[in-house]
Amino acid sequence: MLIRLLRTYLTKYRRLIVAVVALQLVATAAMLYLPTLNADIIDRGVATGDTGYIVSTGGVMLLVSLAQIVCSVIAMYAGAQASLGAGRDIRHGLVHRVNGFSAREVGQFGAPSLITRTTNDVQQVQLLAVMSISILVTAPIMGIGGIVMGMYEALPISWLLAVAVPVLGLTMGLIIGRMIPAFRSMQERIDGVNRVMREQITGIRVVRAFVRERHEIERFGVANNLLADSSLRVGRMMALMFPAVMLITNLTLIAVLWFGGHAVGDGTVEIGSLTAMISYVMQIMMSVMMASFLAIMAPRAGVCAERICEVLDTESSVHSPDEPVAMTGDPAVVEFDAVEFGYPGADDPVLTDITFATRPGTTTAVVGSTGSGKTTLVNLIPRLIDTTGGALRIGGVDVRDQDPDLLRRGIGLVPQRPYLFSGTVATNLRHGKPDATDDELWSALEIAQAADFVRAMPDGLDTAIAQGGTTVSGGQRQRLAIARALVRRPSVYVFDDSFSALDLQTDARLRAALAPATRDAAMIVVAQRISTITSADQIIVLEQGAVVGLGTHDELLESCATYAEIAESQLAIGAAQ
Repeated sequence: MLIRLLRTYLTKYRRLIVAVVALQLVATAAMLYLPTLNADIIDRGVATGDTGYIVSTGGVMLLVSLAQIVCSVIAMYAGAQASLGAGRDIRHGLVHRVNGFSAREVGQFGAPSLITRTTNDVQQVQLLAVMSISILVTAPIMGIGGIVMGMYEALPISWLLAVAVPVLGLTMGLIIGRMIPAFRSMQERIDGVNRVMREQITGIRVVRAFVRERHEIERFGVANNLLADSSLRVGRMMALMFPAVMLITNLTLIAVLWFGGHAVGDGTVEIGSLTAMISYVMQIMMSVMMASFLAIMAPRAGVCAERICEVLDTESSVHSPDEPVAMTGDPAVVEFDAVEFGYPGADDPVLTDITFATRPGTTTAVVGSTGSGKTTLVNLIPRLIDTTGGALRIGGVDVRDQDPDLLRRGIGLVPQRPYLFSGTVATNLRHGKPDATDDELWSALEIAQAADFVRAMPDGLDTAIAQGGTTVSGGQRQRLAIARALVRRPSVYVFDDSFSALDLQTDARLRAALAPATRDAAMIVVAQRISTITSADQIIVLEQGAVVGLGTHDELLESCATYAEIAESQLAIGAAQ
């Protein structure tokens, strides 16, 4: 997964990567050449007292060092450009994929996990890419080159490398093998911490209202401790790795000095060659340490890559057709024809045999008890989810055969929990129509009964709105969401219990203002209060996902026991109040 991900997103930066490889080759070659020059200075300059040779060779060393530094700096810069660009592209790909998900896929992954995958997981892969571009070139050349040059300089003691390098590699392999499951557990527990934090921050008012601060602190403490335990497990293994590398390195150096000293005494190795051998041992061990550092990062990045690819490989259950079909009829006509919807693996469908139709200038109300499938029904209209049976047609064409973007442009949806984005009142309203004029915004606000409180705001349409609309009340948030839908002037309005936070007077004024503004459109309203839908052209009564009543208010009072029961219970509650 990791290789596939990097190959996919680094391909466009191949020129930069080729430049990095070339520069790293030069820098590494210079690094390997320096100990040899140093050995020559000792054996041919210092030993013979040839000052001219020392100066000239020292000058060459300075030039080689300068070349190494320049090449390394440029290579790191170019590598960072490529890896950071790949990270940006991966994030873009994830967000693009998630934006195409239906409510089913978003629920499958969960918002906290999707956020973690787009931020923390991508960062781990990006960091590995930065290191890989340089280390994958430098470490092998430095290691192999160090062995070759060490044998060239001091062949009699080069057998030490044949012992030290395999021992070091085996030690690293054993430690890294145990780190992979630990990294996977750590990423999953980061998801858990994000989930708890998101719930607590979003629901802070509920937490305080029910005096649940202590409970929530304890709940976060459990998730935090699990993450800490997992991180400590990984940390202990990482802490073991570097001392192990240093131990083997130092033992190797001691062995080189011991056996090299005897070799110098025997005359089989020169002193300069011994110092070069020590440098090459350090370079070899450094290359192994670099590879080990990369190997430490690779398991975690591999786990992150799996999680990223899991999102990228998930196809949305709402597909855009290869050859979209344009509407052939009135776009305000919505027809449910024996529609069924069920979640994969569920024993029973959420909706069963839903059949009704809307007409321009009419209002269709949907009522039913909690869990009867009202929100699921209206989510089918803009294809937030797709039917699993029957057909849903808008404008005479099945919605599954239409371009989703064109379909949704003709629908004004006000969800059950209206959401406002960080920005201003105007930018939120223009989500419905990006090129809307201020006059159009004020017209929509007038109809939504929101103009008065927007005018009272410090900056009117330019007043700042916090993320989620937390700076306005629930009723104001609902009215702004309704105004956002009105700005679009769609053919179909879908109000999913969008008037629940309004008092009866504001509700009545809003509905009266909506009537002339929506005379050419169809309105589908999910409602809880029977008193607000008595004038609807047709009322659909749902019970356990099935239509048990269809007609006007008066007709249903006589023909539908479920509707009559709901109406009587609300009238009784109203009379008691």
